[in-house]
Amino acid sequence: MAADQINEEYLVQALRDKLQAEHVEVTDVSGGCGQAFTAVIVSAQFVKLNTLKRHRLVNAALRDEIARIHAWSAKCHTPDEWAQARQSTNGADAQAAAA
Repeated sequence: MAADQINEEYLVQALRDKLQAEHVEVTDVSGGCGQAFTAVIVSAQFVKLNTLKRHRLVNAALRDEIARIHAWSAKCHTPDEWAQARQSTNGADAQAAAA
């Protein structure tokens, strides 16, 4: 795959396919150049894995793609962790709106 073909949509689909991710957010933080990306990945494959092992799993799944970009950063969550984080965020949003 050529570097110019790596974009947010491609990475989202690759993560869904390779990690059976149920939620993926990928953001190009290189001003649209396709050279630096951040991601939030939610997958049941992360259950019982520590942070380092989660990142290794993601990096192995995207080995070819990561080799062609300049920077990659991922936050990896299990479905339960993601649900808890979303609950916390929604609660904070509701409190801020009520104030």
